[in-house]
Amino acid sequence: MRLHVDQRHERVLELVRERGSLRVAELASELGVSAVTLRRDVEALAAQGRVQRLHGAVVWPGGQAAEAAVQAPAAEGVVIGMIVPTTNFIFADIVRGARETVEAQGGRLVLGMSGYVDTEDPVQAEHLLAGGAEGLLIAPSWFGGVPTDGQEKWLLECPVPAVLVERTAPAGNPAAGLDRVRTDRAHGAAVAVGHFAKLGHRAVAAVLQEGPHAAQIAAGYLAAMESLGLTPVPGSPAIRGHGEYDETVQYLVDAVRERGVTAALVHSDEDAIVLVPRLQERGINVPSDLALIAYDDEVAGLSDVPLTAVAPPKRAVGELAAKLMLQRLAERASGRTPTPRQHLELLPELRVRASCGAGEVSGN
Repeated sequence: MRLHVDQRHERVLELVRERGSLRVAELASELGVSAVTLRRDVEALAAQGRVQRLHGAVVWPGGQAAEAAVQAPAAEGVVIGMIVPTTNFIFADIVRGARETVEAQGGRLVLGMSGYVDTEDPVQAEHLLAGGAEGLLIAPSWFGGVPTDGQEKWLLECPVPAVLVERTAPAGNPAAGLDRVRTDRAHGAAVAVGHFAKLGHRAVAAVLQEGPHAAQIAAGYLAAMESLGLTPVPGSPAIRGHGEYDETVQYLVDAVRERGVTAALVHSDEDAIVLVPRLQERGINVPSDLALIAYDDEVAGLSDVPLTAVAPPKRAVGELAAKLMLQRLAERASGRTPTPRQHLELLPELRVRASCGAGEVSGN
């Protein structure tokens, strides 16, 4: 028979008093409730000072177990869940950076995958929490990189700390109050446009892959064109669905031949690699007819014509997101007042290669 919440609280207190400490997952199993429900119970009891919650365990206040937990390293044995849409592309290095950071502090990173299906995010979160995750690093499957139609609701109800990774929420959206770590992709686009301008290009187009990062890159392109006194090419930034190569090639061919375009920013570098030989088939060579900068630098250097590329600091994003989470868990374990929420933006760098017509020198 399911216990009333008050009865459940009394049973939690009874078990913790008897044993000194219990893991959250173990206690949830014994009471026959979900880990999410049990965490809410523990949070309520901890707020009343009747138990302590330390390192994924429930501890009787003032006992030997509590003293030992306080003396233990903050991240020793901690389990952090991480939900990403894929481990391909930028997320491979982001996950690696987070995992190495957590493991270096004696913790464990457990991965969940959404496959770019937004309804899968809460399912994965529930699974990770049931397995003992004490915090979530999450790159939600928000198509435009920001939540729409209440996609953030489940995350705001999450009973553990959450840090957004490579995602954001607009001012006024409740999720804007969450910690987040992301690449400043607008800055990266502006750096690319500025590099073209230094090389003497005045007509710069932009072709971007539809998805979570397109809006940021587009904003950076437009802002840089304006600040440099350049007129955006009609139709740029052009947002294309993945695989719409014929339309993209035709757009760039027309831009070069009819609008005098001499340079283009292309996201992603995989798309750029596909486009180079197709442009050549149409009589437009990179970089002699069209200087090109790709965005992401996953495989840009492996192109037949090595591609200059904007490189997000992928591993550093994962590292800083994990460090921020460990900080939040340490604050919670010690009972300290949490420091203000943080929005961290990391700047990408430009890696110069042959495709922009400026040699193959690497640098910022």
